[in-house]
Amino acid sequence: MLVLDKREVESLLDPDALRAAVAAALADLSAGRASMPTRIAALVPERDGLLAVMPAYLPGAGALTTKLVSLFPRNTDRPTHQAVIVAFDPDTGSPAALMDGEAITAARTAAGSALATDLLARRDAATLAVLGAGVQARAHLRALPRVRPFREIVVGARDMAKASALARQIAAETGIAARAASFAEAVRAADVVCACTHSAEPVVRRDWLREGTHVNSVGYNTAGREVDGETVAAALLVVESRAAALAPPPGGSNDLLWPIRDGLMDATHVHAELGELVSGARQGRADAAQLTLYKSVGVAVEDAAAAALVLRLARERGVGREITI
Repeated sequence: MLVLDKREVESLLDPDALRAAVAAALADLSAGRASMPTRIAALVPERDGLLAVMPAYLPGAGALTTKLVSLFPRNTDRPTHQAVIVAFDPDTGSPAALMDGEAITAARTAAGSALATDLLARRDAATLAVLGAGVQARAHLRALPRVRPFREIVVGARDMAKASALARQIAAETGIAARAASFAEAVRAADVVCACTHSAEPVVRRDWLREGTHVNSVGYNTAGREVDGETVAAALLVVESRAAALAPPPGGSNDLLWPIRDGLMDATHVHAELGELVSGARQGRADAAQLTLYKSVGVAVEDAAAAALVLRLARERGVGREITI
């Protein structure tokens, strides 16, 4: 079995190759060419935490994997999301690799948002707002400028010191002008919004959004939601998987389930799966003024595609350590 640590995994995750791998995986999922049950989790109520299991078989990538991922939002001395991925040989079922899943989770989530942005955002989108200042925010700030030539980045957060520090870092890395702002100010300024928070109260609200804005939402909180119901109901809505997004927690999203509960929409409001846009089975934005929303809950085929990419490159480049278990 090959073992890959976080540093090694990060060294093998090319953003453009990963975005293409995620696109192919989601197209296979929507076409019924993958096996992926809904995420299940054991809850740790004393810590508001959970441990989730996410298996998938993705024949197109030659991937049979499962991810074990914990979410402990109270953590301050370590990441709130921690994960490992085990890859199995799809021909024999033998364990083939054990790799860090934290880097893959961040990168594949941002790759999905970049893919959605490429397919749904206006071509003339100039200002990117990223809400949050954590791992996912950083991953999105690196992934999104690869699909649109943004002229300005706005980092929205409650902690302005963290937002300012992240804005300075991203400006230095990308050469794009960046500044810090409140959530409301960031959303109001943006053509593309990436909500990457653990907020239980909406950080994206309909009356803050301009016409034609594209929103990516990747935050997850069983106690709340980061996008208000009015935004969800007004938007052309795209998800990774209808079954996953509309499942009860810990599989689905309160961002969608609560507007349905409140009578603002029903399940048919989901316009498309992202894989259907990739394949051309469904069309995306109809006009420049349309509000579009990609709500991600994170699905296991994305992890499988990323793990298969990492494993292939590790073998080609001699990265990692072989162990016997």
